[in-house]
Amino acid sequence: MGTPAPAELISPRSPRVAAARRLARRNFRTKERRFIAEGPQAVREAVEHRGTQGATLIELFATVEAAERYAGIIEAALDAGARVHYASDEVLAEVSQTVTPQGLVGVCHFLDTPFEDILAARPKLVAVLAHVRDPGNAGTVLRCADAAGADAVVLTDASVDLYNPKSVRASVGSLFHLPVAVGVPVEQAVEGLRAAGVRILAADGAGEDDLDAELDAGTMGGPSAWVFGNEAWGLPEETRALADAVVRVPIHGKAESLNLATAAAVCLYASARAQRAPGGCRSVTPS
Repeated sequence: MGTPAPAELISPRSPRVAAARRLARRNFRTKERRFIAEGPQAVREAVEHRGTQGATLIELFATVEAAERYAGIIEAALDAGARVHYASDEVLAEVSQTVTPQGLVGVCHFLDTPFEDILAARPKLVAVLAHVRDPGNAGTVLRCADAAGADAVVLTDASVDLYNPKSVRASVGSLFHLPVAVGVPVEQAVEGLRAAGVRILAADGAGEDDLDAELDAGTMGGPSAWVFGNEAWGLPEETRALADAVVRVPIHGKAESLNLATAAAVCLYASARAQRAPGGCRSVTPS
């Protein structure tokens, strides 16, 4: 099946273009429960994703050049029931949030998961973004969690909007791969995860416990949730007090500290490895 012949280009004054453009603002995203996914990678993931509302991708704006280059994505979008609009560069600039749009901009349903559903699935590895305010960091940590094989991500009510365009771009498609709960108070997140049998580990550069020591002691093989704080000032004392352990990543060189996303990757991969080691909660015992 070839790429459909381009229809008349959608007008920059179309109400659909105006509606997509408004999704740059959080209040409109929240009201409509829709967000923007840009570029071939994010749109491809959106096309394949199915949520409780059915297909996640609702609408797709594509330049004629991009439609030809990514014919498979266009066909899959049409098969999924999305409305596909052929658009000029002017229209893409209207609905895109990047300086150099890649020719594909999708409008998607919100896809966050109720926190109760995450708990019911008995997760073994969770990233909790407790006070993360930078959207790029939030998306990057989500990507790290996905790569490490985490079962879920939780964004508390003190963290940035999951559907901020920068967060979506920084996740590089991982937003569509694992359950994410949003707007959960940190106390509720900790209490719920602990009741589900998950150990709560707060990541903090001033932590009393050392990550290497935790690994050597064999304490990280069970279900765990890592709580990550603000980029500049870390975790407040009241949040650290909620954790079962406050853990620092050891600095063996002369660097003052690690940035949030790097520290998150180190912590999540440490848990992932411990859980898959013999005796860990994800280890496979030969039959």
